[in-house]
Amino acid sequence: MTTPAASVPRLTISPTGDHRTGILFANLGTPDGTDYRSMRRFLAEFLSDRRVVDVPAWKWQPILQTVVLTRRPFASGKVYRSIWNEEADESPMLTITRAQLEALRASAAQRFGDDVTVDLCTRYGNPSTAEVLGRMVEAGCTRILFVPLYPQYANPTWVTANDEFYRCLTRLRHQPATRVAEPYYGHPGYIAALAASVERTYASLNHTPDVLVASYHGMPERWRHEGDPYHAQCLETSRLLAERLGWRPDRIHTTFQSVFGREEWLRPYTIEHVAELGRQRRSVAVISPAFAADCVETLEEIDKLIRSAYVDAGGTGFSYVPCLNDDPAHIELLLDVAQDNLQGWQPA
Repeated sequence: MTTPAASVPRLTISPTGDHRTGILFANLGTPDGTDYRSMRRFLAEFLSDRRVVDVPAWKWQPILQTVVLTRRPFASGKVYRSIWNEEADESPMLTITRAQLEALRASAAQRFGDDVTVDLCTRYGNPSTAEVLGRMVEAGCTRILFVPLYPQYANPTWVTANDEFYRCLTRLRHQPATRVAEPYYGHPGYIAALAASVERTYASLNHTPDVLVASYHGMPERWRHEGDPYHAQCLETSRLLAERLGWRPDRIHTTFQSVFGREEWLRPYTIEHVAELGRQRRSVAVISPAFAADCVETLEEIDKLIRSAYVDAGGTGFSYVPCLNDDPAHIELLLDVAQDNLQGWQPA
């Protein structure tokens, strides 16, 4: 979404020379509604991103505009309606995002006082990166730390969030100083929060699952060979999680979900692997370490579609471990990540 030239924000600097610091968290985003127009608008932005679909535009755009965006908004709208927060008339991800932002602001105020502004934007949809960045600049932030809410580095998530942040900066006449936090796939606080969420879920069950499936969002296998470190970082997260839980490594199976198109994607595919575990009559729990908030990929794809595949294959013990969402340990981890990257900007 392009900010009109007339509304480009100006950088407000305190007459006393004080520097206000901003922490801008970013997640993927969500459609504004489940109707055809809302879904088409969201999907058009998402699927036009070259970091998501890297087919040349001359080849992809005619297919996207005449075939995909004619049919897919109806199917995607139906999927979103199955998990929609009807009371708030918004997606669960947006509801969780609001709760995360409220918790982050409250905790940041205790850590940093009044000199730090905290906000949250989305890569696609609203609130957009341009809108929130502009708001922070108008509030007088002369330094902004950008924190993508993706533990692992990947082109269609972490990288495209940064791309948009940088694009928005190019529209400013007076840019704030900026930093980007590193992926936190191995951060001790992140691993500890994941382990605690597994332990809470297991404590609520009347059985101990045979296998914990760590399901990460997928991407083309080709990208791994082209240098994207996502696959290796996912494996490292799973390894560290097993280590933190005190488990043998084979108790956690790493899989990948959300396959799109005909190209070979990272394997094993979650839906196939979980169905095979169902045929083996093994009980499973599924966790989604790549997602900072529950969304359509977890609430619908994992807890409905993949659960159904498991049951249809004969399995009888399926459990879903929720994302970290606004859990206090998650909020503190995210602020730990921010604080690590604010060195020199904020008093120790």
